[in-house]
Amino acid sequence: MVAPVEAAARAAFLRSEIERHNHAYYVLDAPTVPDAEYDTLYRELVALENAHPELCTADSPTLRVGGRPLAQFEPVRHDVPMLSIQTETDTESSGALNFDARIRRELELSDSAPQVEYAAELKFDGLAISLRYENGVLVRGATRGDGATGEDVTQNLRTLRQIPLRLKGDAPPVLEVRGEVYMRRDDLERYNAAAAARGEKTLVNPRNAAAGSIRQLDPAIAASRPLCFFAYGLGAVDGWDTPETHAGVLDALAAFGLPVCEHRAVLAGGEALVGFHRKIAALRDSLPFDIDGVVYKVNSLALQQRLGFRSREPRWAVAHKYPPQEALTVVEAIDIQVGRTGALTPVARLKPVFVGGVTVTNATLHNADEVERKGGLCVGDTVIVRRAGDVIPEVLGVVAERRPADARPFVMPDACPVCGAHVVREPGEAVTRCSGGFSCRAQRIQAILHFAGRRMMDIEGLGERYVERLVEFDYVHGVADLYRLTLDDLLEMKRRADERDGTVPETAKAGQVPTRWAENLLEGIAASRRPPLARLLFALGIRHVGESTAKTLADWLGSVERVRRAPAPLLAVLPDIGATVAAAIADFFAEERNVRAVDDLLCPEIGVAPADEHAPHPGLAEKLEWRELYAVLGVPRLTPVRAKQLAAVVDGETLAAQGLNAAALSSAGIPADVIDALTDWLKGVGNRGLLAALAMRRAELLAALPATPAGGAPVSLLAGKTFVLTGTLPTLKRDEAKDLIEAAGGKVSGSVSKKTHYVVAGEEAGSKLDKAIELGVAVIDEAQLKKLLEEGVE
Repeated sequence: MVAPVEAAARAAFLRSEIERHNHAYYVLDAPTVPDAEYDTLYRELVALENAHPELCTADSPTLRVGGRPLAQFEPVRHDVPMLSIQTETDTESSGALNFDARIRRELELSDSAPQVEYAAELKFDGLAISLRYENGVLVRGATRGDGATGEDVTQNLRTLRQIPLRLKGDAPPVLEVRGEVYMRRDDLERYNAAAAARGEKTLVNPRNAAAGSIRQLDPAIAASRPLCFFAYGLGAVDGWDTPETHAGVLDALAAFGLPVCEHRAVLAGGEALVGFHRKIAALRDSLPFDIDGVVYKVNSLALQQRLGFRSREPRWAVAHKYPPQEALTVVEAIDIQVGRTGALTPVARLKPVFVGGVTVTNATLHNADEVERKGGLCVGDTVIVRRAGDVIPEVLGVVAERRPADARPFVMPDACPVCGAHVVREPGEAVTRCSGGFSCRAQRIQAILHFAGRRMMDIEGLGERYVERLVEFDYVHGVADLYRLTLDDLLEMKRRADERDGTVPETAKAGQVPTRWAENLLEGIAASRRPPLARLLFALGIRHVGESTAKTLADWLGSVERVRRAPAPLLAVLPDIGATVAAAIADFFAEERNVRAVDDLLCPEIGVAPADEHAPHPGLAEKLEWRELYAVLGVPRLTPVRAKQLAAVVDGETLAAQGLNAAALSSAGIPADVIDALTDWLKGVGNRGLLAALAMRRAELLAALPATPAGGAPVSLLAGKTFVLTGTLPTLKRDEAKDLIEAAGGKVSGSVSKKTHYVVAGEEAGSKLDKAIELGVAVIDEAQLKKLLEEGVE
């Protein structure tokens, strides 16, 4: 059946358009149409070829999806052998100068003869391939193999959208293009992250990923991997007026629509080659793909022919290497480092190996997930180590076949190796953290700086330099020690630091000992002894407890003691405190070291005490209804509706003491699967004890609630309202406005949404004001805010 003329013409147009868009997107990195329009064109071509199979030509973009899996690769004999290039292992400038001197000797040039012109380009770290085009259409792709015979990998190469299926312009009858298939580092990372999420095997490094993908018998696998291509030379050519220079050849290949790397140059003489080598070395780490050197080629093809070949290598080219960035070595131990924020990081102690220009003995393993992704690392494993420039060395993967028979996989410890506190890994997070807080030496500096911050305890003059010295010289082991410091301590600390640094201040040389700085710091510490409760809670550095959460805890529970004794479910019913934050707070106070640190801070000797502790919030009575508490216990299938039904039958105190009466629950209409889930939960370790503690704390809080006046408590106009501050206000600083709003019962947010009640805008208000206008949120100025505050209650 002959296709209608219109269909044939339309198919030809679609092939041309789709390939034009492919070239713009994948080669030029300059998309010409939206993805949706591209997809529309592609689907139309697929439909045409399905209706008229004879329209599916060898250059159709639909062939890029790959064909059927192969039993094996067919051998391909190269008409022009794919020879290797001599490697110059001298990574210094002398490597380039030696090559230039050798070329001049081979060409018998005198010292006064002009400089030799070279084409310089990158040495890609991927898989060398040959593409054969006949009359402009890709007919075969092959690997290098042994140089004389490779493997036919045409199906896999068709899946690379950077490789044109038809050349642009007036292509010769035969044109073999030599080049490199590679994978970008960022593409490899994205691919591995997705593969790990699917539970599939990850790829070790870009070079192996490229080679392994092209040599897959199933082209669908190659199609699924983000491969790229650069052209860098010629094989067999027929019927083409070849350019006179190598640089001209690359320009011609680019004109045919083949991707050619932009990092190339035409240079004269050895010193210019040295400059190119240095320039690319500086760029190397910022390139999105791996290279292991640069390549110099005599630019004139006539001179190349005159120079000829030595054995299986051309005399007219050399690969000038850089120090290797990957190497094999052995893991001798795996240690745990604890960072300033409490993050536990496994670090591999390696048998020393020279890589990336230095001797590497350690490499980060990041976290437990990364260790598992790299093959479940064991002590004794042979690993691939990478170091690029100033980047911290990293273990890329394990050489599994070299693993010792008695090797055991690394397991993250249950306790912090620095302080012994238990470690926590929250659901959905990769990082494991020490729960020791400021009782952990590794976290001490950061924890004390947080504690002393302006929105926390606001200790005037206690900056990072002083904190580091106080910790280094053992004057401070916890935040309570700040309040034990004396003038003599601070002056001695300063003297010891000056001696260590080898500096003697001019005042000391003159026999004077300045004390005013120390006196000011002691005054700042003393002035912080009576902070607002919210600031003190924020200062403790509890994970997930920011300024807003600390204020919620202070407003609703009213004292440090009530906060520290509250079980997680009780915290979870408070406004804007979910299960994750509640668990973090309860976990902090479950760690004995944190309890001792807080006790030490609040002891009478120190004298730190919140200035505004008060009775619990009257609204807590409703929050502590058992229907609310049951709903946050984390019992499967116990929805708020079912929790309300359960509360109507039994309270938590009775449930903890007597257990479950399944018959009574069933009579109340609670389904069997919910009863079963609750039964299983009560059998869980510690759950009945949690319920009993919850009942006890609930009773204590209810007893401590203030008596409500007969007319009900006055309600602030700002209670429950959300404000966003933007721009510079005339008289109020941002923090002052925030404090006033919160004192009146309002809440200050950092972003505008449909739930925002007011945006307070000052001068130079930015995108938040635009967002408010777009959403129809009320916009007020400082004067209107003050009026709201003055109007008080309703």
